[in-house]
This record gives sequence, structure tokens and C-alpha cells, in this order.
Amino acid sequence: MRVPLSWLREYVDLPATETGRDVQAKLVSAGLEVERVEQLGAGLKGPLVVGKVLTIEELEGFKKPIRFCTVDVGSANGTGEPQEIVCGARNFAVGDKVVVVLPGAVLPGDFAIAARKTYGKTSHGMICSGDELGMGDDGSGGIIVLPPEHEVGTDAIELLELVDEVLDIAVTPDRGYALSMRGVAREAATAYGLDLRDPALLDVPGPNAFGYPVQVADPLGCDRFTARTVTGLSPEASSPIWLTRRLQKAGMRPISLAVDITNYVMLELGQPLHAYDRSRIQGAIGVRRAEQGEKLVTLDGAKRTLDAGDLVITDDRGPIGLAGVMGGANTEIDDTEGTTTEVVVEAAHFDPISIARTARRHKLASEASKRFERGVDPEAAAAAAQRTVDLLVLLAGGTADAGVTQVISPSAPHTITIPANHPDKVAGVDYGRETVVRRLQQVGCDVYGQDELIVTVPSWRPDLTDPNDLAEEVIRLEGYENLPSTLPKPPAGLGLTDRQRLHRRVGRALAGAGYVEALNYPFIGTEVLDQLGLDADDPRRTVVTLANPLSDEEPAMRTTLLPGLLGALRRNDGRGSHDLALFETGLVFRPTGQEHKAERLPVDRRPTDEEIAGIDSALPRQPRRAAVVLAGAREQAGWWGKGRPADWADAVEAARTVAREAGVELTVRGDRHAPWHPGRCAALYVTVDGVETLVGHAGELHPRVVKALHLPERSCAMEIELDLLEQAGVGVPAAPRISTFPVATQDVALVVDRDVPAADVEAALREGAGELLESVRLFDVYEGEQLGEGRKSLAYALRFRAGDRTLTVDEASAARDAAVALAGSRTGAVLRS
Repeated sequence: MRVPLSWLREYVDLPATETGRDVQAKLVSAGLEVERVEQLGAGLKGPLVVGKVLTIEELEGFKKPIRFCTVDVGSANGTGEPQEIVCGARNFAVGDKVVVVLPGAVLPGDFAIAARKTYGKTSHGMICSGDELGMGDDGSGGIIVLPPEHEVGTDAIELLELVDEVLDIAVTPDRGYALSMRGVAREAATAYGLDLRDPALLDVPGPNAFGYPVQVADPLGCDRFTARTVTGLSPEASSPIWLTRRLQKAGMRPISLAVDITNYVMLELGQPLHAYDRSRIQGAIGVRRAEQGEKLVTLDGAKRTLDAGDLVITDDRGPIGLAGVMGGANTEIDDTEGTTTEVVVEAAHFDPISIARTARRHKLASEASKRFERGVDPEAAAAAAQRTVDLLVLLAGGTADAGVTQVISPSAPHTITIPANHPDKVAGVDYGRETVVRRLQQVGCDVYGQDELIVTVPSWRPDLTDPNDLAEEVIRLEGYENLPSTLPKPPAGLGLTDRQRLHRRVGRALAGAGYVEALNYPFIGTEVLDQLGLDADDPRRTVVTLANPLSDEEPAMRTTLLPGLLGALRRNDGRGSHDLALFETGLVFRPTGQEHKAERLPVDRRPTDEEIAGIDSALPRQPRRAAVVLAGAREQAGWWGKGRPADWADAVEAARTVAREAGVELTVRGDRHAPWHPGRCAALYVTVDGVETLVGHAGELHPRVVKALHLPERSCAMEIELDLLEQAGVGVPAAPRISTFPVATQDVALVVDRDVPAADVEAALREGAGELLESVRLFDVYEGEQLGEGRKSLAYALRFRAGDRTLTVDEASAARDAAVALAGSRTGAVLRS
């Protein structure tokens, strides 16, 4: 919300010495986010005056049209003679009043004006456009043409209000009232302790039977509708300078008088309005929900297919507007032909949630929807309609019809019961009852009671719903800077949990292995689950859907980390980074079907264990996982060698890296599991409470998945569940024991059937070798004709070491033979000859 300081002073008698920076500081202290103060007309220096075009000579022989003009500027040039000016614009004619800047002046941007020779003539100044004066877009796209009533030689700096300060306020969703001059003026009046001249305090006639007929079929979607009619508008009437300048300073483009007035009143009072050309309305105005598939052409020219949840304004033909968002083209005020002489003014109050959903559904954010979805004062509708009628009568020469239509759904004011010392408890400051009552009354509340206050919330503050909202109002008006700074005192001995420590260790280990962390939003769409090739009954397809998602394309919470990581892989590859190794650790959301609506927890005490358990039971299961994705080269080529591409083995090794941080050894077996390649997919197992448990998968992605997601060829991925690793692990792994005795290495090559997992052979070797075995490593896999059909050779390096002596050859050989024997009995392995 852009707030011109000159306009703000109309409602609050701010001290004359207060600058925009001073007002900014006061409003920031009151809790408004004033991002900056824009200095309009900074560096502007006259003479800048009103001139009248006397003659125009078209200069020939140039690449673009050039005109040599004489302009009457009165005595502003010191001589009274016509001013000779060269100008390229063509939207003015002889007799028009224009804005002229004379030599010696300085325009915004430190642009000094002097007489200069151009196009064979000497130009003594400039005829100015709005952009050159820093006025913004006035819709004309050319020279400023003033109304004829302004006298020649008048100071244009004052006439056009070129020097001003504008506060740029970032309005948070809970403070919709600040999207109006009325709301900001109320905050300024409170901050300075001054009186507010409320622009909504108007004499409004009561409803009668003569107003334009209105039928509201959905009172929940529209609880208030005011309609007023103005006739006899002058088609030639245009917006006065003061009106267009206020709109421009507030960031809006002037369009036509009727539209400008509705926009002006919206900025002034915060109530969006719409003006219909009465001659284009057929029958009564109605408010209802749209029928699925209905069509409407909105003012932006787009043909929109309506949803059954959309609230629409109708006449006898059907929809004529998208309620609270944008009007329809078939009842638009005619600002080109100038034929509109009768208008019907709409000032209504619509359900905020309905308007927000419609605006997002149609991707149509407007100034009206921005205000309705944050909450508009329903009591201001009649005053806004009256203010609009008054301005149409004053500026367009219209006549207000005596008929007044008001459709109102009865509703009681919202009241909140709050202990008088509740703000004291929340802030830790002793405000006292008098201060609490005074501050709540400044907000606009009616307050009754002594120790227990009954507070009636004002209609313009729909965000005030419970005692803590009222406490916040007292605290912010008393000043956040006055709150004492106290450090929390946690009990000694507490620190990171084991789960948090594992999470951090895993991140450091993967970063040390060359992976780069990529944090992604936890939202997915169902389309990506199809691209991953998941079966129809895959548990990962059961998702938690958000009631109000940030994006309609990603309305669900992720059930796997891979969609976000693969999206990051695709984006980086598309931007020229082809050798990629990315990782992420985070939560996935796996619904159990037992979720339910959680109870609201108190904030004045710590929740009980039962309340926390109730919250936990209402939530889906949220296991913490780690995942990696790889593409391109894993080892770069150079003078040291050829390098090599990333493959499925790197993904498996990443899983082992994660498991080592939990102090567990993974068992790796072949598997078929989407989205991995069926022949290059490894299932990862650990033993939890004596039971072998699946904890993840790793390998190369399926070619169809690679194609569907537009990934680099042979992309690989791994995903593993950290919570299960923590259950199977030993906590913080112990530092390795360094032995002073030498290692004895024995290599064995075992021939087994092709379908025997190497993990089973390795497990048998470990168990058979006994305590002397330090490590076992598979270093070669071979298949050939000499081994026989369906057979393979697995070569292992066994390292033996004792902690208290040097092993003899016989001891190492005996341990090796025992390992081979057990592997043979369990897996049918035989030593390769």
C-alpha cells in the first residue's frame, strides 16, 4: 500500500515538521512494515508552468515527426513573449494547455534544462510528459494536456502536486485494514496520540423500496450488498488533477472518471466497489454461485470458464462479474465512446475464503481480491457507496437517485472475554487494567468489565479472534521496543537428541564425500508419481493433501525425497552443470489412515504429555530420510587418467556412508523397485531388534523414468530411512581402535550360482572367520565359460588382525578356511581353482 503523506494529513493533523521518515518510524514502532519512503520530486526545480499552445509548425525532412511550437507562458519567462519549443509528441493541438519547463529548471534525475539548438531550430525549454516529471503512467502515453480552466503561467509544481513523500507499506495478511488510507490514518493517529477524521463517517440514507433490485441467493458468500444509482452523468467529464495525482501516487493508473472514483474510494476507505453501466444491465442484479462450466468474459478481455465454487454477480442473461475479483466486459463503463450517462454502484461484502480461492483458481489477483481475502470492513459498504455517489454528483454533474438498496444478513458483533491482566502475562510486563482498556479502545474496541473484560471487536478488524490477538494489540501499541530482553534458561544437560546428531553427521559425511546439499519444498503433484513409474497400489501414492496449497500443481506432501532432488538435478543439468552429486535429508509424510483433526493447544503453559500425544496421533507418520542423486562424471578425467561416470555402485556406496554414521553395516541385495532399473537396483537392509528390515533402495534409475523427467542418461539415486538406521545403530560410532600389530591379508575366490547374493556369501565369511577378521571386501566379480553355465566367481580380500599379538600364517589360514567352509555349507560356494 502506497500512502502519500499529503493525503494522510487530510485525516490526521500531523505536526508540520514531521517528515516521511518520522512517520515511518512511528508506524514501524506500531507494527506496520513500512519498507521505504519515496521522495517524489526530489531535486525538482522550476520554473515549471502552465502554457498554452499558440502555433504548431510541422518540420519536414527528419526520420520522425518533429514539431516547432510557440507557447504562451505568461510572464514566467520574464519577457511575456511566446516561448519557442521543439517537441516530438503529437497528442496535443493548438489551444491546448500544457506543462512547460523553462531554461534554468532541473527535472527529476538531475536533468538540467537549457536552450539548445536541435532540428535546425532553437528550443527554449520542453513541453513535458508525465514520465519526465516523475508522475508515472497517466494512461495517455504522451504530453500532459491540462483542463482548459487553468491559467497560463500557473506554477505547475504546486498544481500537479509534484513534491511529496510516499510511504510504501508491506501489508501482512492479518492487517487488511491497512490497505486503505482510513486504516493507515487510524494507526498514525494512535501513534501520535491525535484525533482521526474518519472519512467513513458520512450521512447515509436508509434503504428503501426504490433502489435498484438486488437478489442475493448465497448469504454466506455475500452478507451485505449496497446498490446506488446515479443518472445524468456528463460524458465529457474527466478526472480532476487532484484525483488523478492521488491515484498515481498510490500506484494506480487513471482510466476514466467513474472508474477513477471507485478506485479512489477503495483506496480511501478500503472497500472495493464496482460501477456498472446501467443501460447494459438486464433485469435485477443477483449474487449466486456459478454453475460448473459457465462462461464469463472479464474486464481484462479473458474468457473464463467458471467453477461451481466461484461467487458471481448476475443479471437476467447470466454472470456479469466475478464477485470480489473483477467485473465483466458486458456491463463495462464505456470510457472510449463516452456514452455512459447512468451507473449503478455496487458496494458489497464477500466471504474472504471464497474470494481468495476464486482469485487463485483463475490466477486473477486484483486490487479488490487482495482486500477482500484479507478482510474488509462490512460496515463501510454503505458509506463507500455514498462517498462514490457524492463524487459522481460533484465531478460528473450527475444526479443521485433517491432509491437505496441494502441487502444485509443479520450478524452479531464479535465479542471476546479476556482477563484484564492477560496482556501482562503474555508480555511479562505490568501494563495494568487502565492501559489495557485504553489501548483496546484506541484499536476501536468497546470494553466493559473490571477483572474480566468483555471486548467487542470493531468491524474493520476481523483478524482479532481470541484473547492473544488482543494482547498483541496492547503490546504493539505500547511498543515492542519496551519489552524487556530476557534469555531463556534451559535446564542443564540437555542438547541435541540422538536423532538430531545423526542427521547432522549424515549431512557432514555426504558433503565430505563430494555431495552438495539441495533443499527442496516438501510439496509434490500426483503427476510426478506417474513419471516415477509407481504402481497403482504403491504406498507412496497415498499422500496428504493440503487444504490450501501454495500451488494447485503441487497440492500434496511428499512421500519420497526423490521428486525434489530429481527436479534440482534436471534444473542444474539444464543450466550447464552436468557432473552432479546432490543430497537432501528431511521428512517424508506417510499417512496411516488414522489421522484426525487436532485440538488447539494452549499458549499460556506447556502442553501436557497427553495433549502432545493427541497432536502426534492426529499427524501422518513422518520418517526422516536421506537421499542422493548422481549424474555425469563421478571422477573427472585429466592427466591422471580417464575418470569414470557415476553408476549404481556410487549410489550404494552413498548408502553405506550414511549407515556408517549410525554405526551399522548394510546388507545389500538385488531388487526390483520403482523408480530404479530392475537389473541395477539394490535393496538395503539392516537388523533392527533381531529382525532384518528394509531401510531403502539404491541404484540406477529406470530409462523410462529418466525420459519422463528429462534427466541425464544413466542417472542414479539412493534413498534410505534414517530413523530405522538409528534404531539399528549404536548411537555415536566409537573411534576406530588403532592396532600396533601388522595385518594378515588372505584372498579367496569362491564360485557360486549366479543367483546367490554376494551379501549372503559375505555374511557367511564374516561369521565363519570369527573374531580375528577385521574386514572383508569384494574386489572382483567374474563370469565366464570356464566356470560353467549360471555360475560366477566372487573374489574377496580378508584382513585378519589380533589386538595383542602378531598373527602367524597358520592362524590366518585357519580363520580363512573356517570362513570358506561356512560359506560353502550355506551358499554352496567352492574355492575357484
